[in-house]
Amino acid sequence: VALGVDSAGRDGGGPFGSVVAVGGRIVGEGVNRVTGTPDPTAHAEIEAIRSAAATLGTNVLVGAVVYASCEPCPMCLAACYWARVDGVVFAAARYAAAAVGFDDAFLHDELAMAPADRRLRVRHVDGVDGVDGGAPFAAWVNNEARTPY
Repeated sequence: VALGVDSAGRDGGGPFGSVVAVGGRIVGEGVNRVTGTPDPTAHAEIEAIRSAAATLGTNVLVGAVVYASCEPCPMCLAACYWARVDGVVFAAARYAAAAVGFDDAFLHDELAMAPADRRLRVRHVDGVDGVDGGAPFAAWVNNEARTPY
């Protein structure tokens, strides 16, 4: 929470902070840097996960817990799943963020809809320029030097 207070308005970021801890030891931290970078994915939780992954030298953060000043948005929650953290602890609910202009309710609403009903048009095309859409996956599976994900 202190990182969120400290980052409020600093370097173009919003009032959000996050740390990643393993066994009670902080291994990564981040603050919101969306407008300061400019990078729409530079949310505090994602910055903290990136920092922890760099510190630990791995993209798999099993055993880690993400602590956040506010309830993670859907993107940040997805990043927590992809990082395979053990848990997430947050202070303020998303409704507190919404009350001051950081409203992600539309994302929750959109994700609950069928893809065809969403505002963002997403189309599936099977392949581009004559290349089968599954070709990259076949190449990855056949690469004996691949790093398991």
